[in-house]
Amino acid sequence: MKMASIIPVWVLVLAAAVVIGLVSTGYEYFTWLPIALGATIVLTFVVQLSLRTKEGFVGRLVLSTVGALVILAVATAVLTLTR
Repeated sequence: MKMASIIPVWVLVLAAAVVIGLVSTGYEYFTWLPIALGATIVLTFVVQLSLRTKEGFVGRLVLSTVGALVILAVATAVLTLTR
């Protein structure tokens, strides 16, 4: 499996979670984190379809999306506990 196409998506979603945590006020992050997940899913498809590699396509999509979901779930937990 090509982790080189998965890790950049995770890094971007982590950066998005940090920015959302720093910029959002009150409980606005409950609105922005799902938007970040939706954008991550679109980004994942763009990245994986640009590879033109059929082998492992579904696995790469799942791993990239689930990893992003875990990152955003942790971000939600941290933001909920700190505010």
